Amino acid sequence: MTDFWILLTGSLVAACCAILGVFLVLRKMALVGDAISHSVLPGIAIAFLLSGTRDSAFMLIGAAVLGLVTVFLIQLFHQSGVQSDASIGIVFTALFAVGVILISLNARQVDLDLDCVLYGEIAYTHWNTISLLGIDTIPKAVWMLGFTLLLITAVIFLFYKQFKLCAFDPALAAAVGIPVALFHYLLMGLVSMATVSSFESVGAILVVGMLIIPPATAYLLTEKLGVMIGLSVVTGIVSTFIGYYAAVVLDASIAGCMVTAALALFVLAFLFSPSQGVIARYVSRRKAALRHTAS
Repeated sequence: MTDFWILLTGSLVAACCAILGVFLVLRKMALVGDAISHSVLPGIAIAFLLSGTRDSAFMLIGAAVLGLVTVFLIQLFHQSGVQSDASIGIVFTALFAVGVILISLNARQVDLDLDCVLYGEIAYTHWNTISLLGIDTIPKAVWMLGFTLLLITAVIFLFYKQFKLCAFDPALAAAVGIPVALFHYLLMGLVSMATVSSFESVGAILVVGMLIIPPATAYLLTEKLGVMIGLSVVTGIVSTFIGYYAAVVLDASIAGCMVTAALALFVLAFLFSPSQGVIARYVSRRKAALRHTAS
């Protein structure tokens, strides 16, 4: 059963991140997930200082609040004229530094191990179970990620056309009366929720990797949004399975192997994509050159 829970947890993370990651890639905001994963450190520290306990529920609430603050500050700076990538870099480095200061000043004597929050260990997922709906054998991470995936799927399904238009043409979306800012914050809120809900079980490394690499792979393979989301989810889940069994064989980090597997699939798409792959472009250029020579 251990393998089952690890693979299920990894697949849920991959699905949550893959769906949202497509919209982040299309909007050129792929590093927002990385920013959130680092800038929540002050929230973790403040939650510990207020509660006096390392209970994960308080820390996750603190992290979620700081995730939303991060999104708000990034958008605020961007709207004020700062470039998007610079806004992301400024916010997450500054908040991460504030978190380090808070911990160094107020929690020096406490073993506030951030590895479980920022890096996690998916192999221990099956040990942390909670009793819910009369069931006490399902890991807490599966409950949290399952709920997160259900919410993400419902929101994207209900507002698919709005998210699609906001991703491809925000100006047109605003012109037809779609509240672009509202859907931006709704998307960022979902990203924050997916990131934070994955912290304790799988860690930020796997989350950031799944937010970026599978959507980027799907982006190389199709231009249709619906197909792109489907391919992104499939790529993420396949990476989870390949990465897990590679980690078993190599006795290496499970999350690291999953992200590496996703990278391998991206490289394959980068080389062999029928429309945007390096080889396809090379063949197209060669054919064009031959036609030009023949004429």
